[in-house]
Amino acid sequence: MTSHPIYRVRSFQVVAPYTLSVQFDDQTEQVINFEPVLAGELYRPLRDLTLFNQVQIDPEVHTLVWPNGADFDPATLHDWPKHAEAFAARARQWELTPA
Repeated sequence: MTSHPIYRVRSFQVVAPYTLSVQFDDQTEQVINFEPVLAGELYRPLRDLTLFNQVQIDPEVHTLVWPNGADFDPATLHDWPKHAEAFAARARQWELTPA
């Protein structure tokens, strides 16, 4: 069984529309532009900046969560540069799929 590091979101700041600076418990930080992945049933509503800006840190799992139930695995956020293109490609597929 392989184990992977557990990361926790410690804090965040909104730095631009759809863009958050996310600080982790290992003292690292990612600046993430979520706009390319805001598609599909769960993430598309976050295109409403009023909703997007209601992001919070879940006190139990220590990741970013939104009032509509959208969230991201903290390990994915931590390693965002590795995952961003795959997420964006998936989001483009969601947009092509009829609801």
